[in-house]
Amino acid sequence: MDHALLILVFLIGVALLFDFLNGLHDAANSIATIVATRVLPPIYAVGWAAFFNFIAFLFFGLQVADTIGRGIISPDVISDQVIFGALMGAISWNVITWLGGIPSSSSHALIGGLLGAGIAKAGTSAVVIAGVLKTVGAIFMSPAIGFLLALLLVLIVSWLFAKANPNFADRVFRGLQFVSASAYSLGHGGNDAQKTMGIIAILLYSRGMLGGEFHVPFWVVITCQAAIALGTLFGGWKIVHTMGSRITRLSPQQGFCAETGGAITLFAATSMGIPVSTTHTITGAIVGVGAAKRVSAVRWSVARSIVTAWFITMPAAAAIGALFYVLGGLFLT
Repeated sequence: MDHALLILVFLIGVALLFDFLNGLHDAANSIATIVATRVLPPIYAVGWAAFFNFIAFLFFGLQVADTIGRGIISPDVISDQVIFGALMGAISWNVITWLGGIPSSSSHALIGGLLGAGIAKAGTSAVVIAGVLKTVGAIFMSPAIGFLLALLLVLIVSWLFAKANPNFADRVFRGLQFVSASAYSLGHGGNDAQKTMGIIAILLYSRGMLGGEFHVPFWVVITCQAAIALGTLFGGWKIVHTMGSRITRLSPQQGFCAETGGAITLFAATSMGIPVSTTHTITGAIVGVGAAKRVSAVRWSVARSIVTAWFITMPAAAAIGALFYVLGGLFLT
């Protein structure tokens, strides 16, 4: 195997490692509510989420992959060294936050790493401003939309079931949570796996291996969906605890509302090609259902620490990505 091909295989392997860690790190986003409400025990919930993570490619286009591939850093700047810096910046930050049980964003870690490595190579002229602004705007919009949708859903179902027998309502929403958890896992797999697809596709494009036109080969699609699903199977139980019980205590009704609000947000963002954070989205939805009960039901100190992690993720991953870009020059050139 020649040197160039060996480097390509290595970088695709690193990309799939990021995808796996994305599933591992963000598994809690898909299963926290259904575990917290005890509708499914963790082992079954993880398998359930992994399955829907994997089949997400059947339901969505590849607009998010296109945004990551061409909408953050100019394709002309992409090189093996830039991809290495971007991936290692994201992986390093994911590992740091995973060890600390902090539900930060894998998506924004990748974007931060890509920006750091791209700027390290070519300066700020490498940045695609429109794509970055769309992504940064989603940092604020996705949790806010998740919050509002979940809050609205709580009000609607509370009105609909106001006179229902509590045991009957509990059974109904335990059943509905299977639907809402499935939808959220589809949204998670649809949005997040595409970020790795975009990285691998732009790497292949930069090497002239896509016939001169940027697209995502099917083998990249299926491999990335499999990697994120496998990561979800391994789970992230420290983060499950934070997302599922430390922010607020959830009933099956609230779990359904949180998952449904989050799923609607993810479906809309994916269809528009916006690489949003599943962590941000479900956190906003969980806070929304907690606040609908009463403001004091939300542990705001925990929510604040999560929000703080949101704001430091992109610059921290960018700094690490720039460092690995420099280190990559030692053996990738």
